[in-house]
Amino acid sequence: MSDVDLDRGPFWFGGAGIGNLLREVSDDDARATVDAAWDVGVRGFDTAPHYGLGLSERRLGAALAGRPRDEYAISTKVGRRLVPGPGDGVDDDGFAVPNDLVRQWDPTADGVRRSLDESLDRLGLDRVDIAYLHDPDVYDLAAGLTQALPALAALRDEGVVRAVGVGSNSVAALTAAVETGLCDVVMLAGRYTLLEQPAAALVDRCAELDVDVVAVGVYNSGLLSRPLPAPDTTYDYAPAPPELVERARALAAVCGRHGVTLPETAVAFPLRAPAVRAIAVGAQSAEQVRSNAERAAVHVPAALWDELRSLGLLAD
Repeated sequence: MSDVDLDRGPFWFGGAGIGNLLREVSDDDARATVDAAWDVGVRGFDTAPHYGLGLSERRLGAALAGRPRDEYAISTKVGRRLVPGPGDGVDDDGFAVPNDLVRQWDPTADGVRRSLDESLDRLGLDRVDIAYLHDPDVYDLAAGLTQALPALAALRDEGVVRAVGVGSNSVAALTAAVETGLCDVVMLAGRYTLLEQPAAALVDRCAELDVDVVAVGVYNSGLLSRPLPAPDTTYDYAPAPPELVERARALAAVCGRHGVTLPETAVAFPLRAPAVRAIAVGAQSAEQVRSNAERAAVHVPAALWDELRSLGLLAD
């Protein structure tokens, strides 16, 4: 288990949304979103250079400026460095920002250190608590695990960061990462949710190895975010296949029989596993933050999990 105080709370703020994920968010709305997270008691914040080509880090750092540094934990990511781009259009990787910067994969020890230094500059901080290697499977998993991850571990051993790990939606990549013995924590995106649990064995393995798990993507990007999923909802940021919409609706029906909603149950699900120390949920408005916090406070009855298992809707 890492030295990082994930017990500051199991509910973390995910910073992709304030990096203009899929749509523009104003500076004022981004600030109000972070302020609302603080006001509801959130004390863990996650971001990355990838999120809006540094916009999320800059906005998060500005919103946290002046708040007592010892009262919150913050994580960011390395692997994607930001370098000058063409400046002739918009980002082509899901964020509504100009392409005056582009991402460059750099798994070298020097690249990892420079990436972290640049993140600290954008955040306006002298340290972060957790540094994740971000999506090495998208670029070069072998280089990530043999170069970048050991470089992160060296930074941890030097006291530059308190904990290190890998963040990905690839179960295979995270499994390989935890088997290196270098990870304190992994960020598991979208693969251990109420809808599906392909990472169940990985979560169990993390418990065996004393590796913490932060689960993200608990709504599968939209499919589980409403009490009754609509046909045009999204799954992994793409139109949801009809069979998954039907599965989500079946889950919602069970939730209703037990007096809770589908999103409330989706938020509660990952934290049932001993290795899952926290979830990180993104937001693009203060209203979304407050709604997510209310969902996180709801007690989901044990009988609901029993019924889901009996119907074959839950494997564990």
